[in-house]
Amino acid sequence: MSATPFVYLASQSPRRQALLAQMGVSFEVILPHDTAHAEALEAVLPQESALRYVKRVTRLKLQSALHQLSLGVYADAPVLCADTTVVVDQTILGKPADAQEAVTMLTMLSGKTHHVLTAVAIGHNGKTHTALSRSSVQFAPMSEKEIRRYVDSQEPMGKAGAYAIQGLASTFIRKISGSYSGIMGLPLYETMQILQTLKVV
Repeated sequence: MSATPFVYLASQSPRRQALLAQMGVSFEVILPHDTAHAEALEAVLPQESALRYVKRVTRLKLQSALHQLSLGVYADAPVLCADTTVVVDQTILGKPADAQEAVTMLTMLSGKTHHVLTAVAIGHNGKTHTALSRSSVQFAPMSEKEIRRYVDSQEPMGKAGAYAIQGLASTFIRKISGSYSGIMGLPLYETMQILQTLKVV
């Protein structure tokens, strides 16, 4: 058992960083050398289901991070990747490219229950351990004015589905089922199970 749990985090998400810190796990962020390539990984393939998509993207992110680790710049330690996907009416909602796309996404979510899938993958010593969190979120109906005001807050930008459950969006959420931390971006229970298997914690 490590006295100071440590992983490399292949994510710039402040939410994932905060959740890891909440778990008592120290981390160092591994940034992709090619940002454009990293963003291209998140493109949805034709006819791709949300489940297949989130697993594929997480696996590719892990492979990219492990490649960087293999270059010898970093010390040896587990690498953690995660990806969160929001799906409503069979449509995958990624991060909005601009304010208008955020409005479109939030309009789709208004008054409906949608699903959130977060995949976790940790690679170490040539092995990959994975887990998947499934949750559902019910939004109350939102007026056009409420949606515009929320988008103007800038909170939706950079968030899958154009909202952050831990922020202002919580005032529109009637009910959640599943993992609150998974909806945020890193399911703590599932992540802890993997870290314990690896004897990181």
